Amino acid sequence: GGTGGTGGGTGGGGGATIDVRLVQGPVPYQEPPFAAMGGGEVSFLGRTREEVHSTHGKLLLLRYEAKESMAIKVLSELAADIADRHKLLLVRVVHSLGDVPVSQASVLVQVVGVHRKEAFDASAEMMDRLKKKVPIWKQEVWEDGATWKDGAVVDPNA
Repeated sequence: GGTGGTGGGTGGGGGATIDVRLVQGPVPYQEPPFAAMGGGEVSFLGRTREEVHSTHGKLLLLRYEAKESMAIKVLSELAADIADRHKLLLVRVVHSLGDVPVSQASVLVQVVGVHRKEAFDASAEMMDRLKKKVPIWKQEVWEDGATWKDGAVVDPNA
């Protein structure tokens, strides 16, 4: 809770730096740390986009809830696995809890690898697996009402 982050730390990934955190409110962008061998660096920011619901009007914000200890554990395991398989130097995942208004970011994924291909592949894989496996739920808050976003059933093999 509060304004600080939950979880995190470094380690895993066969020497890669692993940084996973949950933060209250929008995720701020931060530069990845410099890695001397890092030839490919990818940063992905997922933002709340403008949308209009046929019944409830304009989207105001997304509200995220999580089973925090489990979300950090799963994010850490995913990050370490992806770092190992793509031979990365850094994997950072920061995800919002609470309210994220339109235009603000709810997730930051950063990866640094020796080459661009593994960095691009790893970033996309992290987002795909995060959405399938991490216990974070999204509620859409509209001008006139709220709806829960249908998430994928948690896939243990993701």
